[in-house]
Amino acid sequence: MANNTSSTAVPATGEEQERQAQQQAKEAEKSRNIGPLQTDEGNTTVADTVVQKIAGLAAREVPGVYAMGSAGRRAFTSISERIPGSQTNVSGGVSVEKGERQAAIDLTIVIENGASIVEVAKMIRRNVIDSVEGTTGLEVLEVNIAVTDVHLPEDDDDNDDAGRDDLK
Repeated sequence: MANNTSSTAVPATGEEQERQAQQQAKEAEKSRNIGPLQTDEGNTTVADTVVQKIAGLAAREVPGVYAMGSAGRRAFTSISERIPGSQTNVSGGVSVEKGERQAAIDLTIVIENGASIVEVAKMIRRNVIDSVEGTTGLEVLEVNIAVTDVHLPEDDDDNDDAGRDDLK
C-alpha cells in the first residue's frame, strides 16, 4: 500500500510522521522571512564596523570600565585623537564575527580598580547584547570579554602631570 497523506490514509508510523513534520517545517522556513533584516521587500546588511561601534559604545557605558583595547591600541588611539579633524575611535578593543543573522563579539577592556570583574562583565554582556540586537536586528550569540589591565588611581597622577605640561 502506498503512503498517502490524505485524510482517508492509514495513519503514518512515528518515523513517517516525524519525516513529514520535518519536511513541512523546511517548506514553511523557505516561505517565511529568515530574520528582521531579510524581508520579502529586500535585504538589509549591516557592516562589521557598525556592530563594532555599537558594541564599543555599549561597553563603555558600563560603570567600572576604564578603557577599551590593549595597551598598544590605547596608545595608538591616544596619539591619533590629537590629530586635528580625527574622529574618536569607539571600536577599539572590539572584534566582531558576523553573519547575515548572527554575531559574536570579543571585547578587550581595562577595568577600574575595586570593580568586580564578574559584575562588570555581566553588565557589559547585557548592555552589548541589548544594544546590538535592538539596533541591528542581529542575534548576538556570545560576548567574550578579556580583562587586560586594572586602572589604578596613581595612573591618573602620572597622566595628569603630562597633560599639564602640554597646556603650558
